[in-house]
Amino acid sequence: MSGYRLTTVETVRERGSWAFTAREGDADREVFLVPCADEPGEAEGSADQPVRAWINRCTHEDQRLYREEVGAVTRGGSVVCPKHGSAFDTCEGSCDNGEAAGTTLRSIDVEVRDGAVFLTDDDLTYLYEGLPDENGDDEGPASSSHLTF
Repeated sequence: MSGYRLTTVETVRERGSWAFTAREGDADREVFLVPCADEPGEAEGSADQPVRAWINRCTHEDQRLYREEVGAVTRGGSVVCPKHGSAFDTCEGSCDNGEAAGTTLRSIDVEVRDGAVFLTDDDLTYLYEGLPDENGDDEGPASSSHLTF
């Protein structure tokens, strides 16, 4: 078994969503996790995968679905786009309403093992928890060095 340990299913459920930044080729990708169903086993296939991971972009106008100040807005088993209200199924990523109807979010491979969520997508390398700030600077880990130059 391989993969980078991201967080726990409990943390995703308590917060309602959880985000991280990863590298794909030469580009950074924002990814967020959401619970697939209210309880593990409630949705088809969710017993082993009670959370899903999605690229943090609405398929309509490239809007962030997860925002640091509020997380991902979920309602009735869907992630709701804050700009136009399109709703994407948390388990399937599909949208059947609004401006993004007929599209599907890009999924990222994760696995749940012993209550922990692991990034298992071969195309992505974990960089840090959270998202880059609006200016393009990341909010990744700061240096622990006490040296100044």
